[in-house]
Amino acid sequence: MLKIENLSVSVEDKPILKDINLEIGDGETHILLGPNGGGKTTLLLAIMGLPKYKVTNGRIIFRGTDITNMPINERSKLGIGLMFQKPPKVTGVKLFQICELTSGKKLKFEEIEKFSENLNLKEHLKRDINDGFSGGEIKRSELLQILCQNPSLVLLDEPESGVDLDNLSVIGELINELLEKDKVKGRIRSGLIVTHLGYILNFVNSDKGHVLMDGKIICSGNPRDLFEEIKKHGFERCKECN
Repeated sequence: MLKIENLSVSVEDKPILKDINLEIGDGETHILLGPNGGGKTTLLLAIMGLPKYKVTNGRIIFRGTDITNMPINERSKLGIGLMFQKPPKVTGVKLFQICELTSGKKLKFEEIEKFSENLNLKEHLKRDINDGFSGGEIKRSELLQILCQNPSLVLLDEPESGVDLDNLSVIGELINELLEKDKVKGRIRSGLIVTHLGYILNFVNSDKGHVLMDGKIICSGNPRDLFEEIKKHGFERCKECN
């Protein structure tokens, strides 16, 4: 699904990522752990192709296509979806309108409304995007947009950030359902989830974990085992795997 080769990324001429190598197979969910400022969000935004994040070396391959220099809209059309950590409030655009756009105008209002009922967002569809939404509602709004887009690769940036425990359970279960493999229905969706606190691991079935520090992936393995070690010894212990 995704192959990253020797990727280095700079932001405003400041090097952030250094020689990142990562492969995510069809139907796999990977967890990206690491301290704040280590480069986790930068990696997701570079995969999505935000202009501020300049690739200075390496390649990003998505489903066999080199997307390193491809604009955001083309990456989205190929099947990459992103949940932002802190999405903006957008006045003048209704939630159902952005859902129509993310679906490529394939979904009718009634179909979007059905998706929104499972997320408890039916009453929000005709409101401006994220205007007056709580932290949990914003995260559910992002999930609704991804569901409507129906991407092959889902990038989630700290889905538990700013969410209370009640909403975290709901969001975690929805993410797990979104990423769960279903070979009978032919749904083989992959995911890359950034987490700092690690709470999302209580809800999401993941295949592999990685620790990103100082712009490098320094350790990989079972995500729950990695997180238990981090809770006991902090991220510095992970450098011993490097």
